[in-house]
Amino acid sequence: MLTAYRPGLAAGRDAQILHRAASPEFSGWLEHTRPAGGCSRPIRLTGTIAAVDRNTGRITGQMHTDELPDRTLYKACGNRRESVCRDCAWVYQGDAYQVVCRGLTGGKGIPASVGRHPVVFATFTAPSFGPVHRRHIPRHTCRNRHRCDCRPAPCRARSSAGTCAHWQSVACFARHEADDPRLGQPLCRDCYDHAHQVVWNHFSGELWRRTKQAADRRLAAICRKRGIPFVRVVSASGKVRWVPPVRVSHGKVAEMQRRGAVHFHALLRLDGVDPDDPDALVPPPAGITVDDLEDAIHAAARQITVTTPAHPDQPEGWLIAWGEQVDVRRINTVGGQLTDGKVAAYLAKYATKATEATGHSSARLTPATIDDYADPEGDHAARLIDACWHLGTPTHTDTSSGAATANDRQDGLDTKPNVYGGLRRWAHMLGFGGHFLTKARRYSVTFGQLRDFRTTYRRTEDDELADTITVGTLTYIGSGWLSDGDALLVNTAAMQRRESSRIGREELAHESWLAGAAA
Repeated sequence: MLTAYRPGLAAGRDAQILHRAASPEFSGWLEHTRPAGGCSRPIRLTGTIAAVDRNTGRITGQMHTDELPDRTLYKACGNRRESVCRDCAWVYQGDAYQVVCRGLTGGKGIPASVGRHPVVFATFTAPSFGPVHRRHIPRHTCRNRHRCDCRPAPCRARSSAGTCAHWQSVACFARHEADDPRLGQPLCRDCYDHAHQVVWNHFSGELWRRTKQAADRRLAAICRKRGIPFVRVVSASGKVRWVPPVRVSHGKVAEMQRRGAVHFHALLRLDGVDPDDPDALVPPPAGITVDDLEDAIHAAARQITVTTPAHPDQPEGWLIAWGEQVDVRRINTVGGQLTDGKVAAYLAKYATKATEATGHSSARLTPATIDDYADPEGDHAARLIDACWHLGTPTHTDTSSGAATANDRQDGLDTKPNVYGGLRRWAHMLGFGGHFLTKARRYSVTFGQLRDFRTTYRRTEDDELADTITVGTLTYIGSGWLSDGDALLVNTAAMQRRESSRIGREELAHESWLAGAAA
């Protein structure tokens, strides 16, 4: 057990490190904190841990966390955001890669035959809400886009540079670098439609849902036109349905642009329907090709719009539609740059991002904290947050008396349903309240299944199943390491273990390659 004395914050990090490393229980403490190693703000738990016989259910042993180092049990926070916890985001990114990639190549319960299904990589962008500074390269001459050194074109060159109604120039002749802070900022903040943008972010999920439905319906119409028969499916309740012989399964990631508008990257895969097993993943009918999938996506993106309900600031509602840049590409083509691995890695990377690209990052905002971030006369991000808070104002309750508090929920303030109420809840996300990684149910494995695979592997990695299972009765007591010195020691040890694992994997891969070359 460690001594009760621990150097405080005033003693400094070096003193904290020396005190911890000099203790005789240091090695045991490092092993105890290993499950949460690398986490920025681990969860601290207290309670009882019992060993239960797997066959009889009898408790064979019991321990209280007071007997453990630091009198607590550490658990990684599991936050997906890289800006919050880099280590947990690294784990989440690896799981996201598996979710996306398994839908392209199979594995982990997904048949390998999905690798032969037609699939495209589509990007859906938001429309323009006003001119912003941009970096545009009309023609690439570089060999590697990741290290692109091509000269960009002027931002917004005009032959006759005028001014807007607010006396701001409508032209920009600068050739912006990739790290230029002006990128994504409006040329005139007063002309920019901040309200429309946050409403678009808020309803973009509904726009995607309807677009996906429209693509499915167009493919069904193509099947009818070509005489491809529908499939008779019997549900579990015995109900008979005739369904189209083809369906689209997707894996989708949301990315926040620098201007604060969300856009979607989606993998859309054509699947068939097995009448005997509707949940099975089978190839689509021979009469439906990847060309039909591309046509259906483009047609749906052009046709589908959403008109939002009336709002006091916009009685006719806002029009929600896709922007002009809807890009659809095929992957694994001969001579193409897009492969299964590259696309999966690209989507997994953005699954750990949020609003960092806009320069804003915060937790959920409340009436007590909103004034620190929202400003109708402030910068671009501050105006977007202010628009969220203003448009999400409760519409059927008088809050001018100051009755609203930091703990008030929007649904408690509205006496009638308010579809715009979520804008306040998601003001810290600039109005976007959806998940950053979503998928169709049949597309691939789930995060829960991946966690179960990992748990099973760890329990059986010694080639034998333990006779007991561990059951914890634990409660939350706090977050974070007890000192900065502890955080540095644990995170350094975790980094060294990860680096050793990486080197080991590279050595095994090299040995496998040598063995294959010798054969």
